[in-house]
Amino acid sequence: MSTSARPSMRGGRLSLGLRSLTDILAAILLLLAFAVAGWKVWSRSPAAPFASGMQVLVPPRMAPAVPSVIPLAMPPAKERSPDGRFLFDAQFVSAMPGQAVHAASMVELRDGRLRAVWFSGSREGAGDVTIQTALMDAANQHWEPERTLFNRQQLERGLWRYVKKLGNPVIARAPDGSLFLWMVNVSLGGWAGSAITWSRSVDEGVSWSLPRRLVTSPFLNISTLVKGAPAALADGQLVLPVYHEFVTKFGEVLRINPQGQVVDKIRIPGSQTSLQPVMLVAGPERAQVYMRAGQGGKLMAAGTDDAGLSWSRARATAWPNPDSALAGVVSHTGRQWLALNPTSAGRETLAVLRANVAGSLDGVSPWIVEGSGTAQTGLPLPVSDYERLLGKELKARGASEAQTQAYVASARRQLCGAQTCSQEFSYPYLLQTSDGYIHLLYTWHRTRIKHVRFDPLQAALTASPAVNHVSPAN
Repeated sequence: MSTSARPSMRGGRLSLGLRSLTDILAAILLLLAFAVAGWKVWSRSPAAPFASGMQVLVPPRMAPAVPSVIPLAMPPAKERSPDGRFLFDAQFVSAMPGQAVHAASMVELRDGRLRAVWFSGSREGAGDVTIQTALMDAANQHWEPERTLFNRQQLERGLWRYVKKLGNPVIARAPDGSLFLWMVNVSLGGWAGSAITWSRSVDEGVSWSLPRRLVTSPFLNISTLVKGAPAALADGQLVLPVYHEFVTKFGEVLRINPQGQVVDKIRIPGSQTSLQPVMLVAGPERAQVYMRAGQGGKLMAAGTDDAGLSWSRARATAWPNPDSALAGVVSHTGRQWLALNPTSAGRETLAVLRANVAGSLDGVSPWIVEGSGTAQTGLPLPVSDYERLLGKELKARGASEAQTQAYVASARRQLCGAQTCSQEFSYPYLLQTSDGYIHLLYTWHRTRIKHVRFDPLQAALTASPAVNHVSPAN
């Protein structure tokens, strides 16, 4: 061997030594990270019990202001559901023709009004998407004109960072009486790169604090999204169900202190491919979450017996889920309700499920809120039939000819191909108000937000024999 090869060998040994040292340091850092994570889990303080069986505490009523003019509008008329099983009243919330609207939520105000929020723009993910809000008058049950709460520029000023798009607003009341608003926003990439921004109001949503970033991870702090309502804890904290989409999908819950900061997060085991958990509180320590099946299949469920500090492994229920969001609420009587698309494919049927006296949702008969004649076959509608169907309801609920054309054009742009269209009733949100009524908001053909109100204590009516019922698959 020549002497000229010796420096190369020494250089090779040095390179190997540096790589070995780097590997050792990386292993040490990884072990430290696992140790810190384990210490956090081991030293986690016991959770305070849930504040009540309701998702969010009902605010004490304030006397409504005396109107200067007595409202002339009559409350909306009662309608019979498509399956003939129950009565409800319905009306549209959003009013801007031609927009793509989605992901509504709502909260009851102290004077009995409802405040709804949703996102609206030329299309989902567009740069012109804004967070909109509207109020429902408690006296006549009609929705007032909508206004903009937040746009991208407002979020950028508050966060000091570029915002590419926003969506999924969730509004709720905190135990201290203030209102929280959480929003999903993206600076780079798609929804998998999302973070959560939040704002707070102490005047029932008239004004809001500067938006702030919800820090859920000390590293990239991305891919946390929100859709479901929080539950209150007895110590003033909130438990907010969220979900993760980057690389893999799973559900988790965040514990948020009264200052709006994340103090803990717990993953729901076995929730891979599951999205958008909704939480139903069943007692001081017990709750269930139900989750959208991210690749279609069966609705997923998990439970906790320690106020959310740990969760059972997610399991499939009997109900199909077409990769679509759901909503839940626990009524004043303790009965659980879900709103969902109860089919294995498509979002052409929307129903509510009322748990039986044993608290189970398996095998119960759905109450159909919206359903098309093609929901059972999965066949789309010809464009002309679709336009005629939407136009008939829009005009019946007060839209002008010009407004109807704009609404139908928006729906056609999003849900139609060259010759056929798919109907869509999706992304429900449930709330029970202090007067006992259950309120349901949902996306109507991606072009309007619709509101349905019904009495949960009404007896089921005799169903029309001409309507096909949707049952869970076995």
